Amino acid sequence: MTSRRYVQLDVFADRPGAGNPLAVVLDAEGLDDVTMQAIARWTRLPETTFVFPATKPEASYGIRIFSPRREVPFAGHPSVGTAHAVLEAGLATPRDGLLVQDGIAGLLPLRVIGSGATRTIAVRTPRAKVMEIASPQDARLRDVLDTLRLGNLPPALMDGGRRWWLAELRDEAALRSATPPWEAIGKLAQETESMGMCVFARSDDPVYFLAVRAWVGAPAQFEDAASGAANATLAAWLASQDALPGNDGRYRISQGREVGYDAIIELQVDVEGEVWSGGRICNVVTGRIDW
Repeated sequence: MTSRRYVQLDVFADRPGAGNPLAVVLDAEGLDDVTMQAIARWTRLPETTFVFPATKPEASYGIRIFSPRREVPFAGHPSVGTAHAVLEAGLATPRDGLLVQDGIAGLLPLRVIGSGATRTIAVRTPRAKVMEIASPQDARLRDVLDTLRLGNLPPALMDGGRRWWLAELRDEAALRSATPPWEAIGKLAQETESMGMCVFARSDDPVYFLAVRAWVGAPAQFEDAASGAANATLAAWLASQDALPGNDGRYRISQGREVGYDAIIELQVDVEGEVWSGGRICNVVTGRIDW
């Protein structure tokens, strides 16, 4: 039996219990796909990541990401959380303020700002593209959107490594009070090979500019506590419509309150059109895993 360093983190949070939980297995050399999937199933967290030594000169470390059901090519909160764990463990040092992770999605830079409890980390997400702009009366969307009070932008299907349908709601109150139509969301996700529906609304809150809810329809049905990838996809959609909130392409979103969390995610669309998704990370569990 091999003992490996293991941590559990809360990502996009300034305190434990507010963000999206993540398990990280450090020193993952020697683990095969079946074993990594078994560990991810055992942790029962949204994702578990596995850290490997870098095999490319430009990379800081290698990463594999698994949900309890399958390997995931890219996800935002696992990327951000793993970078934090790697720094805490002393496995890599930023170069010019950047770490570079090497995974299925390729080489992705992560920007590190500050240190200690106030440090923020943001990943440059894979480029998202508009797959389709639809009408709320589209037969595929009608049962999902029928009970929701919609905003100005039309619904859209975006692909940023994972596909999300996006829909703007009229205001934050409409978003907070919405009841997800799970059967319809599950059908939509399966028919369009998407994650499900991500709804958003503009906010007057002094801390954040948008409130967001991400309803996953398949293979399981649940509301995501804090999704860096969904929000990066949303940022790309807003940029394409010249509808970004905030200043200079920077803004914050609130997610997770409806399911008992209180995450804040920081987004930036830079001058080159790249989307950065990040925030703060909290250590919750530090130890070793014997498998």
